[in-house]
Amino acid sequence: MAAPKRGRIASAQSKPWRSLALILIAIVALTAGMFASGHTTPRLGIDLAGGTSITLRAVAEPGQESAINKTNMDTAVEIMNRRVNGLGVSEAEVQTQGDKNIIVNIPKGTNSKEARQQVGTTAKLYFRPVIATEMSGGAATATPSPSASGSASGKATDKATEKATDKSTSSATPSATSTSQGRVVTDALKADASPSASASASASASASASASSSASPSASGSAATSKLEAQYAALDCSKKSARATAGKGAKPTDPTVACGETSPGQWQKYILGPAEVDGTDVKKAQAVFNTQTAAGWTVTMDFTSKGTKKFGDVTGKLAKNQPPQNQFAIVLDGNVVSDPRVNEALTGGSAEITGNFSQEEAQSLANMLKYGALPLTFKEDSVTTVTAALGGEQLHAGLIAGAIGLALVVVYLLVFYRGLSVIAIPSLLVSALLTYVIMTLLGPAIGFALNLPAVCGAIVAIGITADSFIVFFERIRDEIREGRSLRPAVERAWPRARRTILVSDFVSFLAAAVLFIVTVGKVQGFAFTLGLTTVLDVVVVFLFTKPLMTILARRKFFANGHKLSGLDPKALGAKAPLRRTRRPARPADPKEA
Repeated sequence: MAAPKRGRIASAQSKPWRSLALILIAIVALTAGMFASGHTTPRLGIDLAGGTSITLRAVAEPGQESAINKTNMDTAVEIMNRRVNGLGVSEAEVQTQGDKNIIVNIPKGTNSKEARQQVGTTAKLYFRPVIATEMSGGAATATPSPSASGSASGKATDKATEKATDKSTSSATPSATSTSQGRVVTDALKADASPSASASASASASASASASSSASPSASGSAATSKLEAQYAALDCSKKSARATAGKGAKPTDPTVACGETSPGQWQKYILGPAEVDGTDVKKAQAVFNTQTAAGWTVTMDFTSKGTKKFGDVTGKLAKNQPPQNQFAIVLDGNVVSDPRVNEALTGGSAEITGNFSQEEAQSLANMLKYGALPLTFKEDSVTTVTAALGGEQLHAGLIAGAIGLALVVVYLLVFYRGLSVIAIPSLLVSALLTYVIMTLLGPAIGFALNLPAVCGAIVAIGITADSFIVFFERIRDEIREGRSLRPAVERAWPRARRTILVSDFVSFLAAAVLFIVTVGKVQGFAFTLGLTTVLDVVVVFLFTKPLMTILARRKFFANGHKLSGLDPKALGAKAPLRRTRRPARPADPKEA
């Protein structure tokens, strides 16, 4: 290998303090961020901290037992995984047990009640027209007056139409039927939509005053309608048992009764028409904080091409009716979660649910809509609390094993590398500190949870880090054996050691990445920790170990090859020092003489 140029050596030797200052600043900044976040210890997984274990059993409708198969069970596991992750939960385990059961393990520190509601909920979403509604226990009425805050208008309408809509709405007689906390659905069209759309919306709004309430349940004398009216009259949504059975077993194509909570403890009951749009027509949903209006947290929905047409058709029909039959109910698993009014056809393919949402409510609704319906219905068989006693014992044993391994590495360095351990041991401590701080920060940042396999990965990292030091030290010794003094030996050894370290760490990182991708559950914790510590090994060797070695090479203890330095030329069997010799003078030509 060609010797590096003198200028390059001088440049490399003049920058060690800069590298040390850089890694010191990084450590201080990360540590300050850790304390500022309020989290000073890594988040522990369920096997170390305990948590909630939920057992769900698949239930099929009579005659549809074949629906419980491996494909549907795997799909359910995938959807549940996405739902739990959507709650910000990490290290949650969702796996099948037998042919009909799914086990969900949720670590301590997670809102287990919300997680229980999300993972097993079938999330069957329907958009049904409202036929009649009233406060549960109030006077029956088929056409209650809407509140002004519950109206819906398309964003593409012109100002005149909006003013007319606001005026007609605000003039309505107030009543106690403001539903779903006054939430509204507005079409997410751009303000510069086509004039034809605005004209159509205006026509729909003007027609709403004279439209007939032909959808009233009393218009039909059929036995089914009479039965539905009887159910509606007897329904008391203030009772939990009544809410649980309201509309149970109703098909999407049939009218039904339902309940909805307007405010904490206040319930509304409904007669709803057949479903016009279902959850499969919703392509995307997300919680958004609306900074342009006073709406606050909202849930935006994008419909599929098929859903856009169906949603436009049903809102166009509803806009021609009188209240409450110009409302449609968003029914999630039989419960009305919102019942906005419609004043015009909403044909833009996007909609926004707005109102008095809290951030948690908006995110929860968006999560349910976004991650779709489970292919099967699940019954909660058991919910148990998992103690961390066994995991705590294993963690204690793992930490003892790690301490023993670290002690053996230190003893090995002291015996074979003597004074060089002054570099290796601080490097190990810096690597351990960075690993701890970053793992702690990743808990609140991405939901990383430390489990037992992750602890094993951190212990394995001790050997990876020590191996990098040993490679560097042996390259330096090789240069000294060639007869070079320490300072040139360090600079000549570094390029060779650097290449070996990078190749070795790349292989380790590649193995960790593959393991993380192809495995699930706890094994991913081992792979993630192994990959993280491998990257940190490169950072520590480049920014701490090499600069510190360059600085100490200037000290007499190391430069003169003290017996305890680990770099004694005699002990290493070094050759005689390399010296530069001048080329002998060329003999004079006798002819010239």
